[in-house]
Amino acid sequence: MKSWCKTLLACGMSIGMLSACSSSDVEEEPITPLSEIEASVFPEVSWSANVGDGVGDYYSRLRPEARYDKLFVADRYGKVEAFDEVTGERVWQNDFSSAFRDNALAKNKGARLAGGVTAARNKVFVGGESGLLAAFDEATGEAVWHVIAGGELLSAPTVGEDVVVVNTGAGTLEAFDVEDGTLQWVYENQLPTLTLRGTGSASYEAGGFFVGTADGKIAVVIKNNGQAAWEQAIYTPSGGNEFSRMADVDMKPLLVGENLYAVSYNGNLVSMEMRTGRIVWSRSYSSFHELAYSGASLFVVDDHSRIYSVDRRNGLELWNNAELANRNLTAPVVFKDYVVVGDFEGYLHFLNKSDGQIVGRVEVDSSGLYSQPLVVNDNLYVQTRGGQVVRVTLP
Repeated sequence: MKSWCKTLLACGMSIGMLSACSSSDVEEEPITPLSEIEASVFPEVSWSANVGDGVGDYYSRLRPEARYDKLFVADRYGKVEAFDEVTGERVWQNDFSSAFRDNALAKNKGARLAGGVTAARNKVFVGGESGLLAAFDEATGEAVWHVIAGGELLSAPTVGEDVVVVNTGAGTLEAFDVEDGTLQWVYENQLPTLTLRGTGSASYEAGGFFVGTADGKIAVVIKNNGQAAWEQAIYTPSGGNEFSRMADVDMKPLLVGENLYAVSYNGNLVSMEMRTGRIVWSRSYSSFHELAYSGASLFVVDDHSRIYSVDRRNGLELWNNAELANRNLTAPVVFKDYVVVGDFEGYLHFLNKSDGQIVGRVEVDSSGLYSQPLVVNDNLYVQTRGGQVVRVTLP
């Protein structure tokens, strides 16, 4: 099976899309087995809790969110829970499906949460495949308001001052009042014929929402009116078929100083001027994952789970590691002196951020890891497909 078929499977595309991946194609690239490492760090699971039934094998970007001294977590089927960030004790829980079963979800098969959890303005915002966006009180878990957006919600909402925006699967960026959910504006983007399943969250800075699009662009949308200040293609699709022309920017633009960094599937990793959209440098990488950075280094996990460190000043590659190739790695995070990624078998891998060597590993949950870990002070939180939220620490 061709490598692009494997990538589309990992992204959870529809059955109709996957039918094009014939078993008569060349063999799929093999999953790299884990090899022995010379460990110098020894991460430990220090706390865990069950949150509903997890996400199963479905596409999801649900991950924990930490704010207000709490850890907020949700599962696909509607459980939304808050834990004390210090003690791990459950503070409150709510059932998304039950709360909206008689109205917004009356015609839907459960909550199908996939769009991440965002805490801000004393509320917790959660969205799902039905298009339902709900706001809960961060202290009590009571539902405050809900709306139906114009498409599936497959990434976390973004709060910018008095509005919360969602990037929908229909190609729209929609803004709602954080206090009552009143629709403020809709920014529309034309979808290509074929796209990856998924969207990236928007980033907010200085009155603008920076968002990636399915046709390979970054746009900045003005908070006050929903108009685009600029749009810039980071990759121009080419090729003889729709698959080769896919160029989705399915990640949250990384804002650092006066520049932003973004990467597209089948395309480029770029540095851009945040104010104008001018491309500072561009390098050929393909990814649908979030980026991470530390100092002058960017960290990228590509669509075959190879890990790279790139100098964010000029785009020059500093190191790469292919020891975890095709293990469906999560997006990377920087935790202390390490780059951390999770894999489909439930292992967290710790790489030395200066040279890319794997220096530590811990098995978290055999159900697998799928979303970017969360760093909170000296703790690392991960969510597993089987429904556990786990705290990992370094002794």
